[in-house]
Amino acid sequence: MASLFKKKTVDDIIKEQNRELRGTQRAISRDRAALEKQEKQLELEIKKMAKTGNKEACKVLAKQLVQLRKQKNRTYAVSSKVTSMSTQTKVMNSQMKMAGAMSATAKTMQAVNKKMDPQKTLQTMQNFQKENMKMEMTEEMINDTLDDIFDASDEEEESQDIVNQVLDEIGIEISDKMAKAPSAARGLPSASASTATTISDEEIERQLKALGVD
Repeated sequence: MASLFKKKTVDDIIKEQNRELRGTQRAISRDRAALEKQEKQLELEIKKMAKTGNKEACKVLAKQLVQLRKQKNRTYAVSSKVTSMSTQTKVMNSQMKMAGAMSATAKTMQAVNKKMDPQKTLQTMQNFQKENMKMEMTEEMINDTLDDIFDASDEEEESQDIVNQVLDEIGIEISDKMAKAPSAARGLPSASASTATTISDEEIERQLKALGVD
């Protein structure tokens, strides 16, 4: 019972109209088919009367055929009108839905505008921009400090490497010189060696001849 007294919505009304229009379209199609059938029958009757030479009957049947064809053409016009009405109904339904959506959107925007304070929003944005700038400056200072620390550490390591290299080079030269330098004991001839290294005159002359000195 409640459904009988329920108020119809716009969608319900449009659906009912579309159903009625579709029913009208089907009825028109049936009428047209019946008229086409009658048209063929009249054409056959006219041919029969013409063969028998009954001109009066042919004239009567011809007038009926003309009226029938006019009626058939009217069905095409009515069918086109029904189709146009159905299209207009769909367009109206679409426009009404768009209007409803726009109305809901407008209400939402109105509610948001009431809740929103432009001055407070502007202040919030300014505070955000200011804090963001502070954060960027702090981050830049920290990065500069870290860069200085790492650069100083790198320079210290580089300096130490240079010192180590120089000391290594000096150490290598000293060890080479120490390896090549004769020891004190080796440089000073002993008494036995001095006595044992006496060279004869014959040995001296032999060495001079070997060198080509006469």
